[in-house]
Amino acid sequence: MRSLRSSTIVLLLSYLALSAVPFAPLLVGKPVQQPVQLLGIEALAWLAAWALFKRPAWFHWLLLPAFLALPTELYLITYYGQGISSHHLGIIAETSPQEALEFLGHTVWLLLLVMLAVILWWAATLRSASRTRELDWHDRSRWVALAALALGAGVWAYGAAYGIAPQAGAAAARVSSVSSVSSVSSVSSVSSVSSVYSLPPLPHAARMPVDPEALARSWPFGLVLRASDFYQERLYLAELAERSASFHFGARQNSVDDAAETVVLVIGESSRYDRWRLNGYSRNTNPLLAQQANLLPLKNVITAVSATRLSVPVIISRKTSRQSLKDGFYEKSLITAYKEAGFKTFWLSNQISFGKYDTPVSVFAKEADVVDFLNLGGFSSQANFDEVLLPPFTRALADRAAKKLIVIHTLGSHWNYSQRYPKRFDQWQPSLFGTDKPAYTDLRLKPQLNNSYDSSILYTDWFLAQLIERIKGKDQAAALLYVADHGQTLYDNSCRLAFHGHNTDYEFHVPAFAWYSTPYAQRYPAKVAQLKRHQGARLATENIFHTMLDLADIRYPGQTLDWSFVNPAFQPHTRYVDSYGWTDYDRAVFKGDCREVIGRDKPLKRE
Repeated sequence: MRSLRSSTIVLLLSYLALSAVPFAPLLVGKPVQQPVQLLGIEALAWLAAWALFKRPAWFHWLLLPAFLALPTELYLITYYGQGISSHHLGIIAETSPQEALEFLGHTVWLLLLVMLAVILWWAATLRSASRTRELDWHDRSRWVALAALALGAGVWAYGAAYGIAPQAGAAAARVSSVSSVSSVSSVSSVSSVSSVYSLPPLPHAARMPVDPEALARSWPFGLVLRASDFYQERLYLAELAERSASFHFGARQNSVDDAAETVVLVIGESSRYDRWRLNGYSRNTNPLLAQQANLLPLKNVITAVSATRLSVPVIISRKTSRQSLKDGFYEKSLITAYKEAGFKTFWLSNQISFGKYDTPVSVFAKEADVVDFLNLGGFSSQANFDEVLLPPFTRALADRAAKKLIVIHTLGSHWNYSQRYPKRFDQWQPSLFGTDKPAYTDLRLKPQLNNSYDSSILYTDWFLAQLIERIKGKDQAAALLYVADHGQTLYDNSCRLAFHGHNTDYEFHVPAFAWYSTPYAQRYPAKVAQLKRHQGARLATENIFHTMLDLADIRYPGQTLDWSFVNPAFQPHTRYVDSYGWTDYDRAVFKGDCREVIGRDKPLKRE
């Protein structure tokens, strides 16, 4: 009898240890968000499991994934400040055993020992759960709990289907401009469901006091939500890929030979045109790029939208600006065109691969022969610096393939700006360096915010110079094109806006430049001449796809060469930006210190 009681205690302590996982950040001096709500959610989840299954022996098998994932969860919390997400599950799912062994090296044996210990722990607690009957729930209170759970589930389902009424006296919707597109979509879907069935939204007071984000952070049951998010993202990714599965450009290189050739596209993040010294900024934010020969800043490039997931597809595919608000695209990207022309293709990213805002980009990334997503820390303070991309970039350059396309997606100047560079680049003071979660909405932080932003540009200068130096070391025909996805508003003068998602010129006008090697100029002198000729032309991110293909002299049926600025056929086109509808940027005025883009003509309706 004593042995049985002892095993029951061990079982309960094991469940308590699993539940304590979300509080592991406290052990390394990091805060836990919403700890009281988290405790309540975990208690409710255990109550639900016990009520549904009656005894631990009948649900302990379902805890095996949580036991196996425990070492990974603790590792990510300790070193990256976050638990397993759909992004991490994507990396795990797509990492081959060979790649895993290369990454782990000699620590693979330690990992195997840890996993063996965890399996033994799970097996021991399964034995305890199977033997004990002291934890069986067989009285009437179980049925009361089941009824309460069923009622709560019904209320939650009603709110999910028909929406939740706003709190009395509060605004019907308070959403940040940065998420306006997704918010509008969700509101529209709720409205359409309600109109079909003519049912009112759930009263605000009747809503379930459970935050889905907190539920996902709970352990072990939050893993179900994380796995569900991953599954939904995989389905969405498959759907997007299926749309373009049969698409082909019919691309070929105009002059085929065996000469080594490398083309690099670098996609910047949140970088602002007028904070680059190359573009006339007073601070020396580009000391290294300024020294590079054959580097031509592109003075007049705009993006149509100031959100990464919407702007990047326009950069790398034939998706036009006015299509940018639509999810997915029926064509493939420039990666496939290069592959058809005989190039080996690489996608190296310091962004994340899966998630609400990232999957539309990763669907294009997965067209590449080699795909590396290297950011385990998301956008937090534990995120890798962009220099994490240098080793795989060096390997890509050394690849035996004679002709290569390398696409690099950087973290650039993504907020929090001070977490995008090492201490040695913290050039301007006072800064936000060392501040974990500053509020960009706090106007009092304007000097620190701007200083840290400029330091992030200084680090970008160093990183880009490293790429160029590595390319130059290969002594082959090579070209590199850099363009940012969007800019930032930074409390300019009397402007009280910061970050992005606003209709300001600071966010639409983006930095860009082209660099070419001496062998490239010898191979394609006419293209270099056109590049110099169009350096100050009116360009948009829509031009990048066409120019990238033309840089390698790639042709396909129906090609739009007049959108390539390295081609003599180049012609400027109407440049639209998303400002109260599709506004002609070149027929707009910039209002106030925020430089809000206001069209002289009536904006075109969003599709």
